[in-house]
Amino acid sequence: MSESLVIEVVRKTVTVDCTVEEAFRVFTSEATSWWPSQSHSIHGSVSEIVFEPRAGGRVYEVAESGAHGQWATVLEWQPPHRLLLAWNILERAGDATEVEVRFLPDEVGTLVQLEHRGWENVELEGAAKRENYDSGWDVVLGRYVDRL
Repeated sequence: MSESLVIEVVRKTVTVDCTVEEAFRVFTSEATSWWPSQSHSIHGSVSEIVFEPRAGGRVYEVAESGAHGQWATVLEWQPPHRLLLAWNILERAGDATEVEVRFLPDEVGTLVQLEHRGWENVELEGAAKRENYDSGWDVVLGRYVDRL
């Protein structure tokens, strides 16, 4: 793959009406309560979404059947302000992208900034996957905002 290929970063920002601590907690510890797993998961029928709260931890879904599907590895865990994930969009370790989420105090609550980058790492399908995630993160974050 050409080293000169650069695919635009996906950037999303939402504001939620709660504290930074609450925003981080719901995003990570309560993801099952808001994540649109029927349309945005590996197995489609998910009973739990787990963020292991440490660098090196996993982010994974547990299907109704009990099967696990790993979404990401936690690269940095800095509650309640930031998390950085090696997001494995194709369940192939070599194709990981990065998802960074920041939680910043705002006049009306918390500003949540998501940046999904590193599409160049996704062999062959990077640009197409980036487009899917650009609209997909809107759906995901919309559910998160509705939950809060």
